Amino acid sequence: MNQDKAHYPPVEPIGAGLKGRCPRCGKGRLFSGYLNVNESCADCGLSFDFADAGDGPAVFVMLFIGFLVVGLALWVEVSFGPPLWLHFLLWIPLAIVGSLVPLRLFKGVLINLQHANKAAEGRLDHGDE
Repeated sequence: MNQDKAHYPPVEPIGAGLKGRCPRCGKGRLFSGYLNVNESCADCGLSFDFADAGDGPAVFVMLFIGFLVVGLALWVEVSFGPPLWLHFLLWIPLAIVGSLVPLRLFKGVLINLQHANKAAEGRLDHGDE
C-alpha cells in the first residue's frame, strides 16, 4: 500500500464514492452495473476483491428514508387526515424511489472508505508470535 501512495495522489474517499470512482486513482469506474462492483480498475489495475460493503448501504438508506417517509406520513395524517388510498399513492413510490436512488451512492462511499481506512475482515490473534 505504501508503494501505491508513491504513484497515486491521495483520493478523497467520499467524493470518489459519490462519483462511483476507483478508491486508489479516482478515475476508473467502480461499478459495472447499478450495484455490481467491477473486478478491477481499468485505469490503475486495483483489484476490488476487498470491496465488501455488505448490508451497510441498505441499512443506512432504510434508516434515513424510513425516518423521512414515516415522519411525513404521520404529519400528513395528523394535519390533513387524507384517505388511505392517498397515503399509498404518496408514500410507497416515495419510499421505493427514495431508497433506490441513494443506494449506489452509499455503496460507493462505503467501499471507498474501506480502502482509505484499510478495513479488512476481522482476524483472531492467538498470540503464537
